[in-house]
Amino acid sequence: MDYQIRKIRENEYPILSDFLYEAIFIPEGMEKPPKSIIERPELQVYIEDFGKEDDCCFVAEIKEKIVGAVWVRIMDDYGHIDGETPSFAISLYEEYRNLGIGTALMKAMLQFLREKGYKQTSLSVQKVNYAVRMYQKVGFEITDENEEEYIMVCRL
Repeated sequence: MDYQIRKIRENEYPILSDFLYEAIFIPEGMEKPPKSIIERPELQVYIEDFGKEDDCCFVAEIKEKIVGAVWVRIMDDYGHIDGETPSFAISLYEEYRNLGIGTALMKAMLQFLREKGYKQTSLSVQKVNYAVRMYQKVGFEITDENEEEYIMVCRL
């Protein structure tokens, strides 16, 4: 599949709402929640007022259609480590998953964060999410966990 990875443009920030919804892991057999779930404060922290100093987003584009996004910001989210570690979020539309696009997006963001001088990045992922293996392949390690989720860190 022919795709391009590039920085998001400011006029495209609203699409992060779509990708925030797509990032919600739905275990097999469970129904998708209503799209309004992303209005919850604990989820809005990922996209509200996106574009501040430490915010960065890369998108994957196929034939001028954005099909995936990876973004980071320093925020008090599920994967929060400290005030200097950007938290990682990634998602793709379902039909574009398992094609290597997510891995390419993650590698692009990790390289960007290295070049910017960050020491690490973190994320939170449900233990049953197949993406755990993908995160480990690009360098994330489990550093903490609770009943349902892993906190993973990638040292840069």
